[in-house]
Amino acid sequence: MRQNIVAGNWKMNNTLEEGVALAKEVNEILKANKPNCQVVLGAPFIHLTEVVKTVDAELVGVAAQNCSDKVSGAYTGEVSASMVKSTGAQYVILGHSERRAYYGETNAILKEKTDLTLANGLTPIFCIGEVLEERESGKHFEVVKEQIEEALFHLSAEEFGKVVLAYEPVWAIGTGKTASPEQAQEIHAFIRQTLANKYGAEVANETSILYGGSCKPSNAKELFANPDVDGGLIGGASLKAEDFHGIIAAF
Repeated sequence: MRQNIVAGNWKMNNTLEEGVALAKEVNEILKANKPNCQVVLGAPFIHLTEVVKTVDAELVGVAAQNCSDKVSGAYTGEVSASMVKSTGAQYVILGHSERRAYYGETNAILKEKTDLTLANGLTPIFCIGEVLEERESGKHFEVVKEQIEEALFHLSAEEFGKVVLAYEPVWAIGTGKTASPEQAQEIHAFIRQTLANKYGAEVANETSILYGGSCKPSNAKELFANPDVDGGLIGGASLKAEDFHGIIAAF
């Protein structure tokens, strides 16, 4: 079901104590100011159980930032989708550009992760997007289409209906650069049309597509005003409760 979503991605920040304190602060703000969108906190693995206990599930969902592409077994240091599920988290961020760039995650690996996430009743927040070189050479549509096709288009329409997409112009992450509202709308509309071509207009129109690239309280309202932008995947600004709320309040 298409809904507006603001999801924070804390990345590798905050000790357990700091993470719980931040979750508590966000929760208190949202209790006083009921949000007009689904709010999600993407916490490190070791925070998940405590963050789930800290927040009101009616107001705030909780996401892992990754999961393994294996079910279980001798994979030292890995965390499976079923382990994530057991913490009470409801979402998993998959395919973030940092995972693709630094840890060699391919579309084939992400296909496996998506299947395991869905099999465990979790909602994937699946990241797609192009780097600066691809944007400047006009390949951004091609790159995004390939990422979706190779990792997700094996899913049935029913399965795909449980996926949230997050478009991140990689050149805008943490750089202070932001895609203009027009650029964001253009590529989000292209993504939705790509989905329609595969699954039909109904599935495409029911899919939430988030924007993730230096979204801040100062530009969120303008970005979210676009008809095909259904919210944001927020990095740095999600680490301060007031800034994060400033983005949530854009809806």
